[in-house]
Amino acid sequence: CKPPVSVSLPCLPIMLPRCVGRPPMDRHEVLEAVRRDGKNGSALEYADDSLKADREVVLEAVRQSGRALDHAADVLKEDRELVMEAVRQDGKALRFAADPLKADR
Repeated sequence: CKPPVSVSLPCLPIMLPRCVGRPPMDRHEVLEAVRRDGKNGSALEYADDSLKADREVVLEAVRQSGRALDHAADVLKEDRELVMEAVRQDGKALRFAADPLKADR
């Protein structure tokens, strides 16, 4: 199994079902994968849904790539601070925010 992001881990279990048979990564491992993901933002895409709803994990992901907001749980797309961080990193990330925040100027 080859990960879609450049990391030194042999196969990121957060990419299930692509890495069938491997246990899901714990929160610490996912945070490390997100940090290593750099400007790509794709590591969050393959994370377990519970981690897509973890504010700290998502905040770290959007600090690396604002576009990671696209893969965050809907409830976090309503989080003004988190969305602002994503938009500071990449202005185009606003399109992934909840509608009320898109309209908030």
